[in-house]
Amino acid sequence: MATLDDPVSVGGVEFRNRLYRAPLLECAGNGPDAVDRLVDELTPAAESGVGCIHQGATLVRGEGGCAAPNMTRVHDPAFVGSLGALTDAVHDQGGHIFVQLEEGGLRSMETWHAQYRDRHPDLEQLAVSRPPWQLRLLDRAGFIDLTPRVLATDEVYDLARDFGRAAERAVEAGYDGVHLAGANMGIIQQFLSPFYNRRDDEFADGVRFLELVHDEIRDRVGGVPLVTKVPAETAAPPTVRRHLSLADGVAVASRLADAGFDGLVPVECSVVWDMSLVRGAFPDRAWAAEDMQADYRAAFGGRLRARAVATLNWLQAQRFRREPGWNARFCRRVRERLHAEGHGDVAIFCEGGVRTREQCDRLLGDGPARQAADLVGMGRPFYAEPRLGARLLAGEDALCRSCNNCTVPQAAGADGRCRTPSIVRERGKLAAAGAYETDENSAE
Repeated sequence: MATLDDPVSVGGVEFRNRLYRAPLLECAGNGPDAVDRLVDELTPAAESGVGCIHQGATLVRGEGGCAAPNMTRVHDPAFVGSLGALTDAVHDQGGHIFVQLEEGGLRSMETWHAQYRDRHPDLEQLAVSRPPWQLRLLDRAGFIDLTPRVLATDEVYDLARDFGRAAERAVEAGYDGVHLAGANMGIIQQFLSPFYNRRDDEFADGVRFLELVHDEIRDRVGGVPLVTKVPAETAAPPTVRRHLSLADGVAVASRLADAGFDGLVPVECSVVWDMSLVRGAFPDRAWAAEDMQADYRAAFGGRLRARAVATLNWLQAQRFRREPGWNARFCRRVRERLHAEGHGDVAIFCEGGVRTREQCDRLLGDGPARQAADLVGMGRPFYAEPRLGARLLAGEDALCRSCNNCTVPQAAGADGRCRTPSIVRERGKLAAAGAYETDENSAE
């Protein structure tokens, strides 16, 4: 019967506990202050006792493929070398840090962000196959702008090599492991999904691409822990008939365990980038924020289109209401399958709507037969409380209530932070009372 406080091993690396900071949009970019921004954002989690920090959505190529403004790229060896300041800072606090590698494919900004598209008119989106008719219809209606370039077989191999090279550079900079962005509509999910993948070469089997990426990384960095998200497209819109069912997702997880992945993050999601990723309340405060209106118009192509996106956001919020631990069912089924097949050493990471210490321990401690996960992660709650680990590990709950006011501004290039005054005030009170102190930083 594991608890959040217990140590755990992933791919031979021992974490001091089973709590991890799930990958988010850090949006630090690659500018002169990028490393300092990442240190400021990620190190507090390590200071608060979190076992492992996952740096989110980090791009493997130097142009294109960016799903949101200001994502960091790790194509440049000199820049990646400077990230040693971040990994050293996390290690100095007794934590570990993984980098999440990403390529957006059809989710890229050149598809949906009006101002970015105007500034980069020659950028194309990497596509697994010809885009589905639903996306082509949105293109003709003017809601998105598709200029896809379907990857030839040799280009798929080139992309896999870029993932391998990025992983090698990251490990040289001190990252303890690699996390592949296998869901949330990135290029890896597009390979796995029958909604996107209608190829007629060896990569018609989308798992083959992940196996190739796995081998590219292993050839370069050996035994460093390798983790990937695994999607099940259970939230696909009714018009989408071809998608990954929960059973399909379990089967994909089984194959990835056979391929040698050290950890899997089962995620129930959609075939598009919608509120199935951030289930909870409609972010009315974020949409009404006066300081964001110009940025929303730039992102979505004008005032009327920004309002249309806000309306769609409201409709999605009615479907994807707050749901504590919404990936637990999928995690449990994957874990049961892997244990039955002799892959009990593959760690299952569970994230998505977890907000209380009781939820964490329940996911970890239902007994070997029904345990949902080996590690539990939180993402957005760390926007509200950068040193949240101290309170969770002391048995308390996160302040975050999944209001989502932190999410929409990031689509327009804003920093990831809590924008709900009541939560910010409560954090201030807790900080003044010493709630975020640990034995280590109290001694300092």
